[in-house]
Amino acid sequence: MLEGKNIIVTGGNGLLGREICENIIRNGGKPINLDLHQTQPSKQNLICDITDSKSIEETLEYIESNFGSIHGLVNNAYPRTEDWGSSFEDTDYDSLQKNVDWQMNSYLNMCRLIVPYLRKVNGGSIINMTSIYGVVGNDFTIYEGTQMEPPFAYAAIKGGLISATRFLASKYGWEAIRFNCVSPGGIFDNQPLKFVEAYNKRVPMRRMGDPGDIAPSISFLLSDNSKYVTGQNLIIDGGWTII
Repeated sequence: MLEGKNIIVTGGNGLLGREICENIIRNGGKPINLDLHQTQPSKQNLICDITDSKSIEETLEYIESNFGSIHGLVNNAYPRTEDWGSSFEDTDYDSLQKNVDWQMNSYLNMCRLIVPYLRKVNGGSIINMTSIYGVVGNDFTIYEGTQMEPPFAYAAIKGGLISATRFLASKYGWEAIRFNCVSPGGIFDNQPLKFVEAYNKRVPMRRMGDPGDIAPSISFLLSDNSKYVTGQNLIIDGGWTII
């Protein structure tokens, strides 16, 4: 499905990123993992700061010179400030500004810088990882009895990315450069038991998601099997948003 395709995955060392890379490999593609925290940098595991435009530009040039071409991008990295998860009223303007810049603007900048490379291969696929909370409001009842605090900026960023993705899909569709979003529901990551139980009770499939639920659809959207799909937000949430 992805034979001969070189796919950039930002944040490939993370929970979702690792499974995305592995699924690309299973489908015959070659993932190129860009992550700021690489313990063993290699030709396919590159140190890159997606919040730094120069770092991105240099990395893209390196990839082209070493791999010959770029066919797709999964914007998956999750840079955030140390106070991420503070309550709305305790989040100062500087923190809000940084997180919007790091999480939303860095994705859009990656899109901007990679378009010329995709144009060279007559098209390609870009996927922006978003969230159900870019589509619907938070259900705050599932956080009761825990210390968890959903970050306000998260919803604003993910919603903004979904809208921006539609704009880009419309602008570049004639060049066969496709832009889509994938919006996961809650992914199990050893959250407090009280939260997990409340989440499982609320979602129709009665469980949180795992990375293996998400990655196959990303490989599909990267492949030519989805060559007429653009500007969409694929929600993978066990039914959370249908009720």
